[in-house]
Amino acid sequence: MKSELQYRTFDELLNEVQTDFVTYNNEGMIEPAQLIKVAQRVNYDLGLRIHGTKEKVIDIEKKKAKLPGDFYVLNYAYLCGKYKVSYPSMSGRHTENVILDPTKCSVVNGVNTCNKCGGTDTTCICERTYAVECKTGEKIYVQVVEKRKHEVKTYETVEKLSIATSSGRIDALNDTQKTGYIKNGFIYTNLEEGSVFISYQGALEDHDGNLLVLDHPVINEYYEYAMKQRILENLYINGEDVSQKMQLIEQRLRGARNNALSIVNTPDFAEMYKLWEINRKAQYNKYYDMFKSTDGV
Repeated sequence: MKSELQYRTFDELLNEVQTDFVTYNNEGMIEPAQLIKVAQRVNYDLGLRIHGTKEKVIDIEKKKAKLPGDFYVLNYAYLCGKYKVSYPSMSGRHTENVILDPTKCSVVNGVNTCNKCGGTDTTCICERTYAVECKTGEKIYVQVVEKRKHEVKTYETVEKLSIATSSGRIDALNDTQKTGYIKNGFIYTNLEEGSVFISYQGALEDHDGNLLVLDHPVINEYYEYAMKQRILENLYINGEDVSQKMQLIEQRLRGARNNALSIVNTPDFAEMYKLWEINRKAQYNKYYDMFKSTDGV
């Protein structure tokens, strides 16, 4: 699901549910505090695909760096190295990564310049110093551009920063490689200082800290029926005769959940094409490429 995701706040979702349960709402039988955890559970059930991907450069000081306030799950991290600084007339701070064409050198002052040897020959075959390896093993070429209030930093060299799992935290800082681990909202590394470019899945909350839920014509029913089921469950526990209503809502909830998960988990054309390419490479290595070790006899 690569379409642009739309969100709405928990309060907007609650208003929809309260509109359907007018009588219970007027009698004060709906407690919003009891329903927040229901919306959070539905967000978790829908998975990471509904979380927006964000990027940011964070600074390492005394072997640790503070993670963004909306950090949820880390995708990858790269240690930024050599950079150039320019001073534009702008305000604020913005970070982006630019995928470069590996067949061309950088353009400096209108001249094609090799980023490794500094030569201006466009036929230079030096390996790009900012080439990094992605998770699929394919070589990509990246520049990280960080725009601050008074300056723009363009990082020309990036290096993968290995992030250890929770079970490997003890050995992470003693490793000879550049590694680190995440704990209590910080990235702890074995580097004294530096800058790290991170790509992460942001938490489902707005700038004011309000809970966000996915806004989709079909998926909305999953949120609403889940909250209605919890409301009726609480009423039933408190002695209200709502057993028949609960049976109807729970039946509708199962159908709404199946529809929501099918929409979220259905791959688009680009994802299916990438899976097809991976499968073709695997079959090639298995049935044809195995003859490369022979002399062609």
